Amino acid sequence: MTPRPTARLKTYDNSWYRPGPFWKRTAWFFLGQPLVASGWLPWSGMRVFLLRAFGSTIGDGVVIKPGVRVKHPWFFTVGNDCWIGEDCWIDNLTEVRLGNDVCLSQGAYLCTGNHNWSDPAFGLIVRPIECMDGSWAAARSLLLPGTVLGRGAIAAAGSVVNGVVPDFQIYAGNPASYLRERVIAETTATPERTLA
Repeated sequence: MTPRPTARLKTYDNSWYRPGPFWKRTAWFFLGQPLVASGWLPWSGMRVFLLRAFGSTIGDGVVIKPGVRVKHPWFFTVGNDCWIGEDCWIDNLTEVRLGNDVCLSQGAYLCTGNHNWSDPAFGLIVRPIECMDGSWAAARSLLLPGTVLGRGAIAAAGSVVNGVVPDFQIYAGNPASYLRERVIAETTATPERTLA
């Protein structure tokens, strides 16, 4: 029986991938990212300021909570009135684009990079992610490279999404699949309160 080929990771070469000048990546790694992620920086506006200073395009009314990590801010575009929750990881080796009114809940992971598992050298693959207007990546959801959340679409908590979630559809599970349509009420709901 002929042995099957195996991975040869020592031949890995991603020299083609240049995400920005060395000085910019270094300044972000040692200065910008630690400040944006820090719980010692209590104001969302300061996080927005720092991300813009490093090349992000960020609209008005954006809230960015502590613990958020952004790999390369110059590949990050955020519309108006978005909310990015604690411990979100924007692992953007290439573009991540959020439309208006997008919510990324706590611990959401947006992963734009993967590896070609059929390549013995484990070649790097990068694909953009887009979350269109009104979409929601719920807590601990994972959006894989090339994912698009359509307008008003939801990746449910803990789901693993690969591909396109059509407008106003809710996907859940691993791998995520259609759960049901999202119906948005005409008026703002009264907050629900539970008393212990």
